[in-house]
Amino acid sequence: MGWLQLFFLHPVSFYQGAAFPFALLFNYLCNMDSFPTHARYLFLLAGGGALAWAAMGSFALLVFIPALCSVVLIYSLGPQEVHRWTFFFQMSWQTLCHLGLHYTEYYLQEPPSMRLCITLSSLMLLTQRVTSLSLDICEGKVEAASGGIRNRSSLFEHLCKALPYFSYLLFFPALLGGPLCSFQRFQARVQGSSSLCPRHSFWALTWRGLQILGLECLKVVMRGVVSTGAGLADCQRLQCICVMWSTAGLFKLTYYSHWLLDDSLLCAAGFGSEFGQSPGEEGYIPDADIWTLETTHRISLFTRKWNQSTARWLRRLIFQHGRAWPLLQTFAFSAWWHGLHPGQVFGFLCWAVMVEADYLIHTFANLFIRSWPMQLVYRTVTWAHTQLIIAYVMLAVEVRSLSSLWLLCNSYNSVFPMVYCILLFLLAKRKYKFN
Repeated sequence: MGWLQLFFLHPVSFYQGAAFPFALLFNYLCNMDSFPTHARYLFLLAGGGALAWAAMGSFALLVFIPALCSVVLIYSLGPQEVHRWTFFFQMSWQTLCHLGLHYTEYYLQEPPSMRLCITLSSLMLLTQRVTSLSLDICEGKVEAASGGIRNRSSLFEHLCKALPYFSYLLFFPALLGGPLCSFQRFQARVQGSSSLCPRHSFWALTWRGLQILGLECLKVVMRGVVSTGAGLADCQRLQCICVMWSTAGLFKLTYYSHWLLDDSLLCAAGFGSEFGQSPGEEGYIPDADIWTLETTHRISLFTRKWNQSTARWLRRLIFQHGRAWPLLQTFAFSAWWHGLHPGQVFGFLCWAVMVEADYLIHTFANLFIRSWPMQLVYRTVTWAHTQLIIAYVMLAVEVRSLSSLWLLCNSYNSVFPMVYCILLFLLAKRKYKFN
């Protein structure tokens, strides 16, 4: 159970909590006319640098270097070239760092450093911001800074023009977690004054705090269930289903708690949904929609709502540009972005097949199931099946060893995705006929 301990003892929450006073201070200073725009950018950048050094130590250089190189690329390339080159550089750098983790885990057979794990997580978030910004430049949503290096301006002027990009890539409220914030939203927030009523902000943060407290209490209960029960190695038959469901439930509670904490930090700094939305800007979407995730009977809807800002980023970056098999391309890239561990490759490809099967199953079900009692039975059965398939995928993605992945695949739990695979095979033959 070492991988479980690694997951639950993750200190990111501590560093996010330590950044709260500085986020509130930034929000307060933004209401003061004496706090100029460049000072705001510097405050966020300096906070990001300090938080990175505190959480990652010397590994923080693995985040600072690609951020610097990305700004140089953005500042020197044309709008039509910037996305291709920044995407290639950022994913190459991130892949090399993940290979270092693979070398430690699989070749040296040593537990990876916690600081390295935090660094890789922050690097993945940096990739989101870099590619989001480069896409905005490519699509004309953000004014390009190309040709800046070739201009005969002073070094100070170059740095002033590049400061918003540096600050966006490393600003501390989103350095270690949180929904993806677009550059447009970031720039509008920094350049504007706080539109939050202190009382409204207080109650919004209080409500999130109560939600986090409730989730943490549920985690304590669920952790007790998992620790006292059998594991995948020693469970028998149907007991393995309970082990899978309870373990995945503990994972989900941990994700929900982290997402709410990350969202609270952005809200405290003024970047949350309470700040509003500028014309033409993509709206702010929090990562956790717990009610929908726990009540939906459709895997496709769960996929869109799970880590919503990342799902929207993947859709924009890969799915909308995929010509052949865009769904498979999106999940394959997601496995690459997460690090290409064996469990992640298997889990994300399985997830892609389940989403494709979900589309067909519900399309045919809507044609034949008309009565209200049958719809109720259908929704109940598909809800349970959806939750069990998601639990299966989640365990596959989270396990780190091939032996643990084999135990999962060799258990009764594999029946649930197999049912959807069989239905996909049968219904795919009749797809064009019914269309």
